[in-house]
Amino acid sequence: MTKTWISLGALAGLLSVAFAAAAAHLLPRLLDPAGQQMVRDGIQIQGWHAAALLFTGLWAPRGGRLADLAGAAFALGTLLFCGAVYALALGGLRLPAIAPTGGVLLMIGWALLALSAWRAR
Repeated sequence: MTKTWISLGALAGLLSVAFAAAAAHLLPRLLDPAGQQMVRDGIQIQGWHAAALLFTGLWAPRGGRLADLAGAAFALGTLLFCGAVYALALGGLRLPAIAPTGGVLLMIGWALLALSAWRAR
């Protein structure tokens, strides 16, 4: 799964940079300040969890199954949380329980990553 987590982390990082560039140039014309802040928050969370996925990919050979579960939680949590934030900010689309579910998955990912360190071979 090492390649999977590194690939997903790199893709999430690439997209967060692309979204940040688009946000800097387009959002001031499209969204009010609250909407702009929501997008910036989503980009920041996405960037942090892109780095978490990259690290998880590097750690997975030592962290084992728990590290792989952390990677899955980071990947799905980032998609759900950031996707819901972007959908609300950019399209006014409310997706009840999607952002909180994504946020919980992100927290679970961090807990699993920590546990994998304690149980490392």
